[in-house]
Amino acid sequence: MSDDLGLGEAARAIGVSVDTLRRWDREGRITTHRDQANRRRVPTAEVARLAPRRDRPDGLSARNRLAGTVRSVEVEGVMALVEVDVGGHVVVAAVTRDAVEDLGLAPGDPVDAVIKATDVMVGRHT
Repeated sequence: MSDDLGLGEAARAIGVSVDTLRRWDREGRITTHRDQANRRRVPTAEVARLAPRRDRPDGLSARNRLAGTVRSVEVEGVMALVEVDVGGHVVVAAVTRDAVEDLGLAPGDPVDAVIKATDVMVGRHT
């Protein structure tokens, strides 16, 4: 059907891994159907519902958003460190393993580093 996407194409459009889409399908978080070859197909309406949009408020109060690219993801136990290259500077986020898996983060992925802090320290260059 022309209004469907394959799992890989849908995953790229939504910004998650194929494994995440499969898990969401099993959990009922996304609607899919099978084609004649028994492959999962995702309706474009579902992709539109789940795809990130920069023009839609996401409910976050943070104003500091830096577009970047994932440099590395190190998962150990229940936590993970995600290095994001932001214009030649590296921002490191400590997040949960579940967050990395839910977002399907991998090196090379485009992401936004959203920074919300009550304290900012500044040091003078010497």
